[in-house]
Amino acid sequence: MQATLQKTPLYDNHTSLDARIVEFGGWAMPVQYDGILAEYKQTRTHTALFDISHMGEFIMEGDCVEIGLDRLVTSAIADMPIKSCRYGAMLNEQGGVLDDLIVFRIEKEKWFIVVNASTTEKDAQHIQKHLKPGTTFQDVSLKTGKIDIQGPLAREVLSPLAPGIEKLNFYTFDHFDLLGQHVLISRTGYTGELGYEIYFPWEHTPELWQKLLEHKHVKPAGLGARDLLRLEVGYSLYGHELDENTSVLESGLNRFIDFKKNFFGKESLLKQKESGLKRKLIGFIADSRRSPRQGHKIYSESQDEIGEVTSGSFSPHLQKGIGLGFVLTEEGIRDKKIFFGNDKNKIPAIITPKIFYKNGSLKD
Repeated sequence: MQATLQKTPLYDNHTSLDARIVEFGGWAMPVQYDGILAEYKQTRTHTALFDISHMGEFIMEGDCVEIGLDRLVTSAIADMPIKSCRYGAMLNEQGGVLDDLIVFRIEKEKWFIVVNASTTEKDAQHIQKHLKPGTTFQDVSLKTGKIDIQGPLAREVLSPLAPGIEKLNFYTFDHFDLLGQHVLISRTGYTGELGYEIYFPWEHTPELWQKLLEHKHVKPAGLGARDLLRLEVGYSLYGHELDENTSVLESGLNRFIDFKKNFFGKESLLKQKESGLKRKLIGFIADSRRSPRQGHKIYSESQDEIGEVTSGSFSPHLQKGIGLGFVLTEEGIRDKKIFFGNDKNKIPAIITPKIFYKNGSLKD
């Protein structure tokens, strides 16, 4: 299987550490090294390194409104300060999510966009199709390695190597000289902890990985820990809470939609708001350590099927099972008792806010 998968520049580094390799979005990726719970704890208490080089990166040049980029993204980007970044989504005309992404404003008329690995090719085609003809567009995905350093000690680890990193505020970025390379580093991440994402030349990424691992407070972490970390802070994952058949409103991403501007899918979203949503995304906590799983059914207290789990796991923070899932809108009431599982085994839970872990180092 792995012979047909794409490999990041750190693939050999992962195998040398005896990482368990799995397929993810067409890539051979490390799911764990020492174990998901150990890597989770490392991220929450010290610092962990994640190889995210499989993600896609594009560069565009021009006025965002004039070239058509503004219409492709739900969030407001025309007013972004230079060296800031914003989360948003690309929609189809039905309001379904083609992908979620982050837009970086490098210069007044220069943009850097980071997209999901499994949708990189589809996203590139969609963006180029709708950009003004002649617009400069570069797919730099296979030239750009990406290492995420996440955890409360991330700043302490990185600042000696990249002086000035401590000046970055949440969701801003700058360029730094790091190991002889001039690179973009953003204060972003997917874990709920203080962290930075480093965009490094593909062929030199192993040098950075090895250098960071020399620090006594740093260990590698895989996709398993990353998924658990993001679930505890209620972040949506493409292919789970987000997809082309799921409205961005159903997914609860309303605050990343600027209805004052025009964008693909806007008319459909306005109609949905007017008629009312049939379903909504909820968070829920089991009354035990039992973990929900994607595809589990969700039942009402009267045992009627009302929805489906999109993500679930055991939460080390709460010592209980947690999950996200879609339910009928009228059933998605906070503190309401529900069940998850299947016809033979239904496990009780309570509907809660989607954020299960709130006291991390994210904005320290």
